[in-house]
Amino acid sequence: MHHNVDNYTYLTQGPLHRVIIDMAIPTIISMLATGLYNIVDTYFVGKLTTQDTAAVGIVFSLMFFIQAVGFFFGHGSGNYISRELGAKRHKNADIMASTGFFFSFCFGMLITAFGEIFRIPLAHFLGSTPTTMPYILKFMSIILLGAPFVTSSLTLNNQMRLQGNASYAMYGIIAGVVITVVLDPILIFTCGMGIRGAAFATIIGQIASWGILVYMTHIGENIGIYFKNMKPSLRALKEIFLGGSPSLMRQGLASIATMALNVAASHYGDSAIAAMSIVTRISMLVFAVVVGLGQGFQPVCGFCYGAKLYRRLTDAFTFTVMIGTVFLVICSVFGLFFSSSVIGIFRNDPEVIKVGVVALRYQLISLPLNAFILVSNMLAQTCRKPWRANFLAAARQGLFFVPLMIILPNMWGLLGVEICQSVSDVFSFIATVPIIYYTFKEFKRMLYIKLINNFHNKSVIFILIHFTAHIKISKITLAIACL
Repeated sequence: MHHNVDNYTYLTQGPLHRVIIDMAIPTIISMLATGLYNIVDTYFVGKLTTQDTAAVGIVFSLMFFIQAVGFFFGHGSGNYISRELGAKRHKNADIMASTGFFFSFCFGMLITAFGEIFRIPLAHFLGSTPTTMPYILKFMSIILLGAPFVTSSLTLNNQMRLQGNASYAMYGIIAGVVITVVLDPILIFTCGMGIRGAAFATIIGQIASWGILVYMTHIGENIGIYFKNMKPSLRALKEIFLGGSPSLMRQGLASIATMALNVAASHYGDSAIAAMSIVTRISMLVFAVVVGLGQGFQPVCGFCYGAKLYRRLTDAFTFTVMIGTVFLVICSVFGLFFSSSVIGIFRNDPEVIKVGVVALRYQLISLPLNAFILVSNMLAQTCRKPWRANFLAAARQGLFFVPLMIILPNMWGLLGVEICQSVSDVFSFIATVPIIYYTFKEFKRMLYIKLINNFHNKSVIFILIHFTAHIKISKITLAIACL
């Protein structure tokens, strides 16, 4: 509830800027908390050896994939729930919530089983080197045990957020992060467990977060999770796929991109792997704010799309992109001046700092473009435009990044590895512009059709026909819409 107003009324009628900020703040806090965990984990592990730091960076791509599965089921079910609540079809939303959760947990169990059985081939696939292999196996075998809890907790987190209950989702995520951060130094140093301690701290926090989120589903306006509401069907799977595949594409390709980055960097030694791992985590921490802002936009987008409030949806998109871009510009300027000091916090190794500073500066130059890219992707995903959403999700760290990671290092060596993400960002921005332009033209046509349908006096047909030339709706379509 928001000041004694239900979620539907607040999201579709509340002051737009305030609604987005209210939705975004808990999500930004959750994203920053998760990003902070990654930074703190890197900091503590960085106190061990370069091989430990590199191993965590390599396994990070596997963690990306596990998260991708959680986001797939969470966004797939959550976007559907958001649209159904906007259209006031609550029973459909109840069924999807439980179905998405149990699907996610079961898939996480499969990841654990296959990962443990094939952990050595998997380590090679992730980009291990002979010197990092023992460290990777220690860390990865423990991390895999938490997969079912990670996938299903991320599913719950996104379902709650897309229902307009981001604050409840925040509590569960922050609790898990705090537990992990507290346990990290205790298990790594005090108990002398090294990199295994970091892994155990991580999965203990993940399980705690999962338990809290399950409990939270039965509080407030959240949709409760019940086994009796799980009703698998082809229609449910289709909706999860259409709504979740962009997230799977985005996160899954981030995992593949990290693997490609590790493999490319491995040709230049463990210091290069460690440096690129640190830069990736710093960029993710900054990017987390924009992701959180975009995720604050999504419930507004879903409810407004379901309620056919296209003008409000357009205004929400514009505001979100503007705020995100301004934030990224500020972060980029700051980072360009203090990049050496920032890298040095995590690993005081001259070789690591040398590689990391160049890579970080190039990434910061293109970083402001990502607000438009990301929010456009979220808009297409939430409004059930799967082909557009999947293309936009694949662009930044798949369609452009992977080929560039093959081409640029062959042309410029280590510099090609360092500039790859920045070049990919520029190409992704260029590709996003025409797609989002077409999407908003589509919304404009839908808005005019809605306005026409609201007219009861058919005598206005002849007046309205005059305006169809400007929005390219045929007179036949207009006449049918007015009947």
